[in-house]
Amino acid sequence: MKNSVSDRSLYIESDEDGDHDENVSEKGDGNGHESDSSDSSSIGSPQQNKPSSYNTSWPQSYRQSIDMYSSLTSPNIGFLGTPTLSRLGSSFLSSSLQRRHTPEVLSSLIKPLLPTLADQQQQQQRQSSHSLLPPLAQKPSSKKLIPDQKPTKAGHEVPITRQSSYGQTVLNGINVICGVGILSTPYAAKEGGWVGLSILFVFAVLSFYTGVLLRYCLDSEPGLETYPDIGQAAFGTAGRFAISIILYVELYAICVEYIILESDNLSSLFPNARISLGGLQLNAHYLFALMATLAILPTVWLRDLSVLSYISAGGVIASILAVLCLFWVGIVDQVGFQYKGSAVNLTSLPVAIGLYGYCYSGHAVFPNLYTSMKKPSQYSSVLFTVFIICTVMYAGVATMGYTMFGESTQSQFTLNMPQNLVASKIAVWTTVVNPFTKYALTMNPVALSLEELIPSNHMKSHLYAILIRTALVISTLVVALLVPYFGLVMALIGSFLTMLVTLILPCACFLSILKGKVTWIQGSLCILIIVVGIVSCAFGTISALSKIIENLS
Repeated sequence: MKNSVSDRSLYIESDEDGDHDENVSEKGDGNGHESDSSDSSSIGSPQQNKPSSYNTSWPQSYRQSIDMYSSLTSPNIGFLGTPTLSRLGSSFLSSSLQRRHTPEVLSSLIKPLLPTLADQQQQQQRQSSHSLLPPLAQKPSSKKLIPDQKPTKAGHEVPITRQSSYGQTVLNGINVICGVGILSTPYAAKEGGWVGLSILFVFAVLSFYTGVLLRYCLDSEPGLETYPDIGQAAFGTAGRFAISIILYVELYAICVEYIILESDNLSSLFPNARISLGGLQLNAHYLFALMATLAILPTVWLRDLSVLSYISAGGVIASILAVLCLFWVGIVDQVGFQYKGSAVNLTSLPVAIGLYGYCYSGHAVFPNLYTSMKKPSQYSSVLFTVFIICTVMYAGVATMGYTMFGESTQSQFTLNMPQNLVASKIAVWTTVVNPFTKYALTMNPVALSLEELIPSNHMKSHLYAILIRTALVISTLVVALLVPYFGLVMALIGSFLTMLVTLILPCACFLSILKGKVTWIQGSLCILIIVVGIVSCAFGTISALSKIIENLS
């Protein structure tokens, strides 16, 4: 696979039917005419002849890989019958966060992470780094720059094509935030009690505010596009590395949760399943964890994850379907709401803090959502809508599940639902299928970041990619088998990693980048949020770790 500079031309797909596309080169003169110049690419601005200093350090693959993880535009779906339906399908399956709409740093301008001895080796390394990314979607027809979708800089040095509408960005945001965390909200209500449910609303308000702070950080100076960029602007290269590692560890931990989720739900459907391998007896949990890993493994080897992206973008539907099944079981199937629950459980309240915190772990993607919007001024409104919808869903499921199952509520409400009911089977199988489409996309940013560190030539890069991805998948299986506690692992992620990414770091970066321009109200709020984040992180992490150790012993 060869992704040269010309392969990464910035273009936008026309929404107008019957329009004749025109090529738009990265070296255009600003009027859509192609230039033969072989120097750095730009669109009508000599200011863009040099790369942003924020895009030349590790990880260089962050923007593109997170765009793929969060959302991907579907191609025109011809079998839907009409152009309107095609655009509707493309719109739902998401927005302009496709690789061809991603303002990547041009390959001719990227400095290699590891120094080489010769220019030729340097060029080979850059090509190898790009070859690890999935191939760009190609169409036989050329592309046309639409007047109302011109690339805008919006404070960024690299031109950005903003295509996402308000509704598309809302769907992307919901798809990112409302994930497997919704399965554990009834368990969080049990651990914290009804008073503990207020923590969910507090985190919603604080997370919304810190999401808005990320926008101010992005707009503070040219070249900022991603969360690691913000970290670099605030704390230098060390800040970029630290934030990137935290974000990648969070994604890795989510993949571990996927394996545990598969094992728990499949073993609940087939509790008597077991197998003997060379005298080694595998019960249902171990067996299904192994089977799920073997089924997932080929998906991480794919060089083009677009098919998985189209399917995983339907995660909103999967979450809503599981919630509707829970409501159906409680209301129509008359399982009932006979449990009153406890007011507060102080001993396990810190675990609830981690679980509720995990529900708002989408800040790593917020900068990507913002830089993809057609109307960036609507970002705060989009974020507000996303948080309102997700918080209502979280609170509704927590209340419904806890009153249905009481103190017997398990870490995933699907494990409590009567297995003989059709709605229960639909909820469980929806929960089981969803991670198969999301695992590879979630692990992809982690894998690409590691692949950047290997100085390999173009011919060997794909072999290294397969080995790294295989090792990562196997390691998640090992961790899932060693710590098979879905709720406690989620509480640990929410307490430690999410508190850093969602509450502490956005405020710290905001204060650092905009120092001297911060009002006393903003400063006070940021300090308050940092204190809340640190306290929640400390209590939640210690509590989750102690319970995990207790269960292991």
